[in-house]
Amino acid sequence: MQVRDSVVVVTGAGRGIGAALARRFAAEGAAGIVVSDVNASAAEEVASAIGAQAIAVPADVTDADQVAALVAAAEKAFGPVDLFCSNAGVAFGRGLEASPADWAANLNVNVMAHVHAANAVLPSMLARGQGYLLNTASAAGLLMAPGDAPYTVSKHAAVAFAEWLSATYGDQGIKVSVLCPMGVRTDMLMPGIEQGETAALAVAAFGDILEPDQVAGIVVDGLAAEKFHILPHPEVGTFVERKAADVDRWLSGMRRAAAQLPH
Repeated sequence: MQVRDSVVVVTGAGRGIGAALARRFAAEGAAGIVVSDVNASAAEEVASAIGAQAIAVPADVTDADQVAALVAAAEKAFGPVDLFCSNAGVAFGRGLEASPADWAANLNVNVMAHVHAANAVLPSMLARGQGYLLNTASAAGLLMAPGDAPYTVSKHAAVAFAEWLSATYGDQGIKVSVLCPMGVRTDMLMPGIEQGETAALAVAAFGDILEPDQVAGIVVDGLAAEKFHILPHPEVGTFVERKAADVDRWLSGMRRAAAQLPH
């Protein structure tokens, strides 16, 4: 898929990867960009900096009605949505001590937001016989996040849902990609590193910390190639192959790595 002349929606776009995606899509010549975030002022700031080809539409991605309204606003402003980037996410860096509310938040934002997006945007895409879904997950969705059980579980579910979407609708003109980075310099990761949280330190230990703009460039290339897995850290592909080849050996290695991290 080429972004030029496309109508794009990006959630979680008030900062981090989402904001970088919105800016890069603008640079690529998107016809219209809907910058969405639960933080209305953050979304407005990003959209204003982009200019006339972008609008801000605040939305809570855990609310199906708000996601449907987001798609309706995009269609009203620019026409049918060509690319929906379901990018919002949360992480708390907790294991078994995670509360039921922590688990609910991870599942609602990291999984159900993708479900709500698909429900809102797929009918129009299927009617037109074309459309693209980019779901941001994490390398943790292919591997794991030491120190963060809810994040690991929810991101695995996010990858699985993207696989299901691709298998179910791929022959009807629907393209699906899942973005699975490791460390990215965002407000989700960096405070945890500074505070010595196990999950954040594990991310920093396993690979380079990329800038959001670097990830956005890799996403554009991945969309152009229509790759299902978009891996800003190429080593993730190697790790996945090793896991698949010998999961017991992989788990042993993860235990050794986790044991070296502060707890």
